[in-house]
Amino acid sequence: MPLTAAKPAPGYGALLLRGLLAGLVAGLLAGCFAYAVGEPKVDAAIAIEEANAHATPGSDHHDEELVSRDGQKGGLFLATGLYGAAMGGLLATAYTLLRRRLRTPSDTRAALSLAGAALLGIVLIPYVKYPPNPPAVGNPATIDQRTISYLAILVLGLVAVWASVVAARTQRAEWRQALAAATAFLIVVTVGYTLLPTVDEVPDTFPADLLWDFRLASLGTQVLLWTALGLAFAALLNARRTPATQPDHEKVTSG
Repeated sequence: MPLTAAKPAPGYGALLLRGLLAGLVAGLLAGCFAYAVGEPKVDAAIAIEEANAHATPGSDHHDEELVSRDGQKGGLFLATGLYGAAMGGLLATAYTLLRRRLRTPSDTRAALSLAGAALLGIVLIPYVKYPPNPPAVGNPATIDQRTISYLAILVLGLVAVWASVVAARTQRAEWRQALAAATAFLIVVTVGYTLLPTVDEVPDTFPADLLWDFRLASLGTQVLLWTALGLAFAALLNARRTPATQPDHEKVTSG
């Protein structure tokens, strides 16, 4: 019989606060990365866009900006912070709903597994099919189609992750679990990639190195956000397990 009562598990409200805090921290870290690595690429792309506008006869390039570039750069941290907090809330909700179904006694592994699954389904799968483009790339007339396609690829990514987990649990041997998970994942992703339309609106004159650097910076921002979010949420989960009181037998010994 334990000498001290076990500390009760936190409720959803406490987990949600931990997720929001972890997401806010992760979002601000991602904002710093995006500011240092991504914003110079955006400035270069905007310069190309403005140069093309000046070179086009009859184009009107004197429209006043709704938000200046300095304002956009300052708002970057607000945007990534809010996005990170929202993703942290979703991670905490997923943890609350799925914790008992995760076959691991470790809270750290559970939190990191969920964050890794989100990174794979929400970021990496859409990134391969529809990588982000900087300013001066993209046809405004196709924005509705591109939005619908991107939402569809988000759903596809989550379905692919879910299918891999379900397939893995149909097997007992570890190597069969890995094989079943990979097979189910690849089938769903391949079918989805085939059915969804291909979007390639990059002008031939746009610098390939700038496009590549921008996409790498965008991917790095997301990877940093979800990695930091998973680690921070796991750390906050483990912090609650610190014993608040010393066991009675240790008090007697020390006395």
